[in-house]
Amino acid sequence: GPLEEEKLIDIIDQFDAVICGDDAYTRKVIERGASGNLKILSKYGVGLDRIDLKAAKEFGIKVTNCPGINQNSVAEHVYALLLSFEKNIHTQFNSVRQFSWKRQIGHEIFGKTLGIIGFGAIGKEVARIAQAFKQKIIIYDPFVKEDVAKLFSNTEKTTDLLKLFKESDYITLHTPLNPETKHIINLEVINNQLKKKPVIINTARAGLVDTDAIIYGVKTKKISGYLCDVLDKEPVTKDEKLIGVENVIITPHVGSRTYENVVNQGCKAVKNVIDLINLL
Repeated sequence: GPLEEEKLIDIIDQFDAVICGDDAYTRKVIERGASGNLKILSKYGVGLDRIDLKAAKEFGIKVTNCPGINQNSVAEHVYALLLSFEKNIHTQFNSVRQFSWKRQIGHEIFGKTLGIIGFGAIGKEVARIAQAFKQKIIIYDPFVKEDVAKLFSNTEKTTDLLKLFKESDYITLHTPLNPETKHIINLEVINNQLKKKPVIINTARAGLVDTDAIIYGVKTKKISGYLCDVLDKEPVTKDEKLIGVENVIITPHVGSRTYENVVNQGCKAVKNVIDLINLL
């Protein structure tokens, strides 16, 4: 997976309920499912952007997910990527494997400013980890109350995204993908609004950034790096533009894939199906 429309459309009507990942539940798939047995889509995870929620509502398909389930594993992955990048772990590991002892100079993340866009369960867990590094935290989330920043030291909430862009050494994305957040990091942002050449970390959804703008930003050193766990097309294809770009680290959408969280997500997704079936 993820399974695309053409794979799903011939089989979807056979199932009463589906536990799904990031498969393409388009209007056509949902309509076909509703014409048969389909009644429930249970997302194994959090993001629902690959499910046409409007069509699901129209055709009476119940949709559920596992909010808050991924926060520990994904927040840890954010810092795994960041520390690997700033300490050159990825390049030094490969260098030593070639029997080289050429030592690079890295950067400390201690005391730096971290911008968090989206302050749900994962964003909060990232902020909790940031406390250990004495990082200053700037939060941008229109749906979070002002006093949430008081839960963490050296933290402020802003309604001005430009402030976050100007002041952050690191920017990490934890917002759902929707029309308002698509390409929240774009060419205008990279050219004119980032003042500290930040590292951008994306473990949420690829569509939150304009990939071409990211590549431009890295190559022109307007951003120091791009660390991501998500791509526009998954699994990765031979045409992926980010492959081979210097100062880009890509992992294959594994932020939530820990032994602990696979159990948590699986149990929650199954429980959601059972609960909905009991309501039918």
